Amino acid sequence: MIEPIGNQYVVARPVYSANTFGEEHKKKHRHHKTFLDHLKLCCSCSTQKAKRIALSFFPIASWLPSYRIKEWLLSDIVSGISTGLVAVLQGLAFALLVNIPPRYGLYAAFFPVIVYFFLGTSKHISVGPFPVLSMMVGAVVTNVVSNASTTMESSNSTENNDLILEQKKLVVATTVTVLSGIIQLILGVLRIGFVVIYLSESLISAFTTAAAVHVLVSQLKFMLQLSVPAHTDPFSLFKVLESVFTQIEKTNIADLVTSLIILFIVFVFKEINQRYKSKLPVPIPIELIMTVIATGVSYGFDFEHRFNVSVVGQMDTGFEPPITPDVQIFQNTIGDSFGIAIVGFAVAFSVASVYSLKYDYPIDGNQELIALGLSNIFTGSFRGFAGSTALSRSGVQESTGGKTQVFQYPCCRGHPRIHTRENQAKGRVQIVKRTVLSAQVAGLLSAVIVLIVIVAIAFLLAPLQKSVLAALALGNLKGMLMQFAEIGRLWRKDKYDCLIWIMTFIFAIVLGLGLGLAASVAFQLLTIVFRTQL
Repeated sequence: MIEPIGNQYVVARPVYSANTFGEEHKKKHRHHKTFLDHLKLCCSCSTQKAKRIALSFFPIASWLPSYRIKEWLLSDIVSGISTGLVAVLQGLAFALLVNIPPRYGLYAAFFPVIVYFFLGTSKHISVGPFPVLSMMVGAVVTNVVSNASTTMESSNSTENNDLILEQKKLVVATTVTVLSGIIQLILGVLRIGFVVIYLSESLISAFTTAAAVHVLVSQLKFMLQLSVPAHTDPFSLFKVLESVFTQIEKTNIADLVTSLIILFIVFVFKEINQRYKSKLPVPIPIELIMTVIATGVSYGFDFEHRFNVSVVGQMDTGFEPPITPDVQIFQNTIGDSFGIAIVGFAVAFSVASVYSLKYDYPIDGNQELIALGLSNIFTGSFRGFAGSTALSRSGVQESTGGKTQVFQYPCCRGHPRIHTRENQAKGRVQIVKRTVLSAQVAGLLSAVIVLIVIVAIAFLLAPLQKSVLAALALGNLKGMLMQFAEIGRLWRKDKYDCLIWIMTFIFAIVLGLGLGLAASVAFQLLTIVFRTQL
């Protein structure tokens, strides 16, 4: 209502009060869920919920019924054989990093694959020994066993001391593996898979690069056949280098020449595989070829007695009985085991994420923790050591992999990866079947190859030189060492991420892998504070 007052107009509006406003706009009552409501929902049971839980805990039940044996089995067999042969050689090589006899590396390459086949959600990663984790487990083994070896020096029987020391190292390695598996299992059951977000891409890249440098230095004693004392405290890498250079005149020339030749040939053929991967039906299995040749030459010319080289030694066929973890070691290694558990999950999840994005399928971080945890518990109980996944093995599985699943998903014509509301409204969306390469069946077949080696032909590897295994281990580090190029990319992209990369690398090199990881995470959280404040 407008009333004129002189030359001005006054607008009359009704008086508004809080009560009047409340009457016109009544607040809707919304029930806020309490803790009891969430508890009731969690404890409720239905057929659909039980089915969903079963499929989430056993992902194999969702894809195995649709497996096409006639169409996909042949390619899975090819992939399984290729991956299995690589897994055998990497298991033997990475066992040296754990400071235990190489034959136990075969167990570490066999048992995780079986468990992950039933519980894992990634369709492409190959679980098993990984050099970074092997190095971390080896550092714990060296630290715990060093006191025991000092005590046994007073004994007269050297052979008896060696057997006791070997058994002690095995107990420590398996106990740490079981404990790290328990930690992963607990984190998975408590749905704490989000913990991986605190390990950024730059931190993981720098840490694995530093671990590759540690692996490189640790393998020098096998390539040169030198007696280098183990060091686990800060600056251990520099102490190992000092020990190597002070004993350089004691180098076994036969081992040095053999390892350099193997290393050169492996690098050349890996470049060929990478450059011509689109033209090669199957990557050239250079590790297998060089292992067969090196074993035959060493046996034919009796390198062990002629040139006094160090060989793998006796490889008993068949499985050894399970071993009981030492509960007392749990107390001394809980911190190291937690680091091993987190790093193993972070590496496996990052590699799995790469393939999940490439082939457009989901992965469950919590279920991955459960799968890796049970894998490590099972492996440690059967004399293996902690594992994760290796990009080289997963790459072999993917490049030669079989077709294990067919997914249906909506896509836009001409743009198979674009699906928007606009395209859907215009009726341009269609359902397209796409075959996704999967390595789960191929992974199981690779375990069969490892099984054949364990129960039948392991003894044939007895004359193989340890320097050859060291060279093969170094041949798989190229990808991690090439991550130094990340510094330039990160500097252009984000200065903070570049600083995290550099400091993580320095911490891991100077302080060691365990303390280095803790210091790196603390530094990364500190950069978050600075970003927030500035």
